[in-house]
Amino acid sequence: MKKSWIAILSFLCFSCGLKSVFDTPKSDVVSDNKTVVKDTLKPGFTSVEIDTLLLEKLSIRALEVDKDKVWYAANNGNYGYLSLNGGKNFVGNIVKDTLKLEFRSMAQTKDHVFVLSVGNPGLLYRISKDQTEVQLVYQEKGEKVFYDAMQFWNDIEGIAVGDPTEDCFSLIITRDGGQTWTKTSCEQLPKLADGEAFFAASNTNIIIKGNRTWIVSGGKKSRVFYSDDKGKSWQVTETPIIQGSAMTGIFSADFYNESIGFATGGDYEKPQQNFGNKIITLDGGKTWNLIAENEGFGYGSCVQFVPGSNGNELVTVGASGVYYSYTQGKSWTKIADYKDLFTIRFTDAKTAIAAGNKKIIRIKFK
Repeated sequence: MKKSWIAILSFLCFSCGLKSVFDTPKSDVVSDNKTVVKDTLKPGFTSVEIDTLLLEKLSIRALEVDKDKVWYAANNGNYGYLSLNGGKNFVGNIVKDTLKLEFRSMAQTKDHVFVLSVGNPGLLYRISKDQTEVQLVYQEKGEKVFYDAMQFWNDIEGIAVGDPTEDCFSLIITRDGGQTWTKTSCEQLPKLADGEAFFAASNTNIIIKGNRTWIVSGGKKSRVFYSDDKGKSWQVTETPIIQGSAMTGIFSADFYNESIGFATGGDYEKPQQNFGNKIITLDGGKTWNLIAENEGFGYGSCVQFVPGSNGNELVTVGASGVYYSYTQGKSWTKIADYKDLFTIRFTDAKTAIAAGNKKIIRIKFK
């Protein structure tokens, strides 16, 4: 979705203690769409250590963890990777005529990474991981063209979603490892409501678990589109998240497994408003419920489940800072005051990489 994003000055927090906020013996959590009390949940860590991996004049909204590297996609045609074990870094740049390419979508297969630009024209590049090949594999022109997110089911099949150019969302799919992409006809897709689109906030509009796929929308209408056959057919679910104006709705979602999912966003123009901005599902996205009303963070740009946490632990980045929950989203604690991070990914259960305005950082949970 088209929007000039506001850069917020960050306060660098390199070590944030959490012991004092984890002294409540019992925690309310959602289970089977009911609120129950459990006294067994405990935080997975008591402190964090943060180090800065990159400081550059870049806007970074897409990350891909690739073994001991993290790839990033950014503005002005920039992309690259950082070594996470002290090896060499790589910086790449794609130039297309006089266009200022902004890559907010990124995905990977075993041998390639893919970057997709927002705006007109939409340009999708296939880049070999050994940096020997950069190939334009899809382009789409049109005043309304604006792609928001991209993921792969496996090394052969991938999907990207964008704002509507007709009365359905834009959906392109590859079945040959990303060499060719085909746009799905609106006859095969659900119709979008007036003012419904997607946000290119953190490359987390598309979530994949096995063959199952969820796509989350926002704007005047904010819903979840679900496919169990790799994009051949779709079902639609309403959500209770705040919606109704252009910059409201779901900006990011994640699924821990095929049942437990969480989505966030809110009102981008009211970044501290912390109600109507967090929803949870425990039945694979069939039903969604508001959670943590008037608690925790406001506008959320990205949410991710902590690996190996049984779906209880979550981390978000956004306008309020970096927040953590170990109660399946019922309660939240600020763990760092960075307010200009857009996206986050875990490399393992104790380490996450986050990126945003002019930086990439590493968060170690201890």
